[in-house]
Amino acid sequence: MYDEIAADGDESSMVSGCGPLLPTASASAKPLRQQIFEHVRGAGRAARTDVTRALGISAGSATTLTADLIGAGFLREVEGLPRETGRGRPPVALEVVSEACHVIGIKLSDEVHSAVLTDFSGQMVADASLPTPPTRKSLDDLLDEIGVLIAAVLQDSGKDITTIAAVGIGLSGIVDHHTGTVPWSPLLADRDMDIATAFGARFGVPLYLDNDANVLTLAELWFGAGRSMTDFAVVTIEHGVGMGLVLDNRLFRGSRGMGLELGHTKVQLDGALCRCGQRGCLEAYLADYALAREAATALHRNPRNLQSPNAMLDALFTQAKAGNEAARTIFRRAGRYLSVGLANVIQLFDPELIILSGERMQYDYLYSDEVLAEMRKLTLNHGREACRIEIHAWGDLVWARGASALALAAVTDKVMGEARG
Repeated sequence: MYDEIAADGDESSMVSGCGPLLPTASASAKPLRQQIFEHVRGAGRAARTDVTRALGISAGSATTLTADLIGAGFLREVEGLPRETGRGRPPVALEVVSEACHVIGIKLSDEVHSAVLTDFSGQMVADASLPTPPTRKSLDDLLDEIGVLIAAVLQDSGKDITTIAAVGIGLSGIVDHHTGTVPWSPLLADRDMDIATAFGARFGVPLYLDNDANVLTLAELWFGAGRSMTDFAVVTIEHGVGMGLVLDNRLFRGSRGMGLELGHTKVQLDGALCRCGQRGCLEAYLADYALAREAATALHRNPRNLQSPNAMLDALFTQAKAGNEAARTIFRRAGRYLSVGLANVIQLFDPELIILSGERMQYDYLYSDEVLAEMRKLTLNHGREACRIEIHAWGDLVWARGASALALAAVTDKVMGEARG
């Protein structure tokens, strides 16, 4: 479960419910019925008086609209906290009808695809994973793998595809969330793939697609440390380098939905070759394939061997801890480039918190005191409180839960728009 990955001292794991806890500047643009529903889901359980206070509405409006949501099958009444005395009517709270809707969230990656099936309250019902060969695939091949994964998570939950309202998918690369197309991904052999249309034709379920760093950021916003924060960033280091950003308690995607490609910002003109085809990208100095390139030399390995990047990096890390200076130098250099990337994020967006995540964060050289000190040197603090940095765990299901939040948000917008009123 995601609660296990929260940083030490984070109180979010003790809060029930799911979804952002703070209102956004655009919250009033949503129908009041939806605002009430999302407040209840965020709190886990809420009395009508809590709703009126939180949203600043009259008791009459709260009563009328919650009755409508109950009648539509989205909320139900449950016993609230115990009475302090033996008199009076038992207090009544509202909660989401969890079985009213189910979605699937999927994380596609180079070696393992993961999926979770989530109910309307945001609780994970089932999960599944599928090892896959780390090769670029055709769209049909990728859809075949997705189909196997969906079948596995449905079997685990005892449900069928007709009960699924939507699917959310996160994958690496440049992803246009609004159109459901992928201009480029290291997972796909071809460019400009219309995955959403092909997925809908194959499975008959709406698909909501996003960059994998964005879905991990949604996991923090809906289930983790970001629930009660207005501004924070997530930086991921795995087979690539990604970034997600929350501003005003909302995920920021840029004007065309393809912004915040931190891994493809340039840190060295005419530098190392990146898998995107350009040179000098941050990713070309931090991602696992970049470190593995260096590791082959440091460990005196044949660069043509078939050892996986993970195995190569594990061996490199072991050597670094054992005192191998060449191995240490590789990690130190990667850490210096990371400090540059983080300093640029701070200068551009001034977030309250940056969360570092992804499988490569198991290598503590990348977040050593030296790296963070270098980051602070490169930023203009001038007496201001420095941006906090936290290291969060990176299990595949965390990314998949973020993808389920993507689907839940879309389904909530749809059903609340269709509800009577």
